[in-house]
Amino acid sequence: MGAPRGTPDAILRPTEAEQAITVARRAPSRALAPFVDYFWYVGWRIPERRRAYRQQVVPQPRVHVAAEFHEGEPRLLVHGLSREPFFRTLSGTGHTLGAAFHPGGFRPLLGRGVGSIAGSVVSAEELLGPDDRPCAVRILEASDVSSMAAALEDYLAAMHLTPDPVVEKVRELVVAAEEDHRLTRAEDLADHAAMSLRSLQRLFTDYVGIGPKWVISRFRILDAAAAAHSGEAVDWAALAAELGFADQAHLTRAFTAVVGTPPETYRQEA
Repeated sequence: MGAPRGTPDAILRPTEAEQAITVARRAPSRALAPFVDYFWYVGWRIPERRRAYRQQVVPQPRVHVAAEFHEGEPRLLVHGLSREPFFRTLSGTGHTLGAAFHPGGFRPLLGRGVGSIAGSVVSAEELLGPDDRPCAVRILEASDVSSMAAALEDYLAAMHLTPDPVVEKVRELVVAAEEDHRLTRAEDLADHAAMSLRSLQRLFTDYVGIGPKWVISRFRILDAAAAAHSGEAVDWAALAAELGFADQAHLTRAFTAVVGTPPETYRQEA
């Protein structure tokens, strides 16, 4: 499976973020690698004078399971795929750790279509069965990332998962959508997969939790964010053409809908 991939450019306004949060990733065990891409850690220390820090992250085509306080108690929460911008307001000192599943990788745990939990945040116990509270306590009370990752590894490994060959196929298609800029439409990805568009849409809804059109569009927005984070001037019209947008205006509208500001404005801010 290789090293954890991750998408650092999904963390918006990274220069500001570095002053407030610390991010780390760890690879899962070999047994969990067919399902989990990586474990991620976020720690924060927000100065009292600032009171709170609001971080935005661009949602990607993957399910996350993370240890958080929910209604006053430590829980593992399953974050289904969301079309909406993701924000988290942080204060004081704290940390969290979660598992980022491969696209399609949560399907074997859930036992049904991942589209059924799209847009939702639900406790792991409600979806998966075992009580998630002891694991969440271990993570949120631990002081080192290795112990946190081991706790979540133990919780997930106890489910004795069997690899699903469809997950690997889906993962390969999502990687193609991410890396091959010639695939600008869902129809292009369907041709690449030697499938009908309707079959590809059903496959993605079942395993990824959202359709291929959204997946392709989201990776192109992340490509634009990476250009903005480069620190260099960007020819947005040329980049729009390279990423498969009809023109710069289409890129600007798509980027603004996800990030909240036009790409050049964001570049100057970021």
